[in-house]
Amino acid sequence: MKKTGIAALITFYLIILSISGCVPSKPTEEVEILPAERLVNKLEVNRRRIKTFEGSGTLYVKSSQLDNKASFQITLVKPDSIYLSIMGPFGIQLAQALVTNDNFIFYDALQNTAYEGKVNEDVLKNIFKIDLPFSDIIDAFIGSVNLTKHLYKPPTKYSVDYDKYLLTYVDSTTDVTTNYKVDIRNLGITNFQVIDPSGKILLDGNYSNFKYLENVAVPFSIDVQDKKENQDVSISYKNIRANEKNIYIDFQVPTDATIIKW
Repeated sequence: MKKTGIAALITFYLIILSISGCVPSKPTEEVEILPAERLVNKLEVNRRRIKTFEGSGTLYVKSSQLDNKASFQITLVKPDSIYLSIMGPFGIQLAQALVTNDNFIFYDALQNTAYEGKVNEDVLKNIFKIDLPFSDIIDAFIGSVNLTKHLYKPPTKYSVDYDKYLLTYVDSTTDVTTNYKVDIRNLGITNFQVIDPSGKILLDGNYSNFKYLENVAVPFSIDVQDKKENQDVSISYKNIRANEKNIYIDFQVPTDATIIKW
């Protein structure tokens, strides 16, 4: 009787397991589904919460003119300063750049030559290898997307697909469409796309491997494809710090360097 009872319990348990295995999986924790306005507000609050940022890892740039991977370190001080250092094998420093809203310094360590001048679109594109405005470059390295222009207008489309919020905005003047996918749990933007009126993707950004810094989900893996320019910039961070007191930019050109005004 005891053996029969145990066998019956095991059989019953297996049946329960098989039934539960047929039920579609659900999120491991209950989350509040936010209306579009609150979601966008929360995303913007999180983006603005990061004031200073420092990260190091690998930067990979691929285009029709360039296919190169390098170690790098970046320091960002919002709203107006970016410091980028590129290292070669064995940690040898190859180049440094300090860029603000108005001016730039690019130091070629191998040639011991510094280039100084005013910032423009060509300068930003040549240094950072992606065609974005200055403020968007800061956001790109942090893995965030500026949603300020969407704060006071509802999205053209808004839905929830299992664990993702889906937002679509269509510009009434240009007919350009922007799509966003946002993780429901951590409120990290996992993908955004800019699409022209013909349906062609102009810009495609993908973000993954999120970790929390200052209660903000920050991606350690970033890939931004500029389809228009046939260019792909990938970032893989090993270390990131944010909003710490000792994050600051201290960059000076060597006194014996050749200075070229650009």
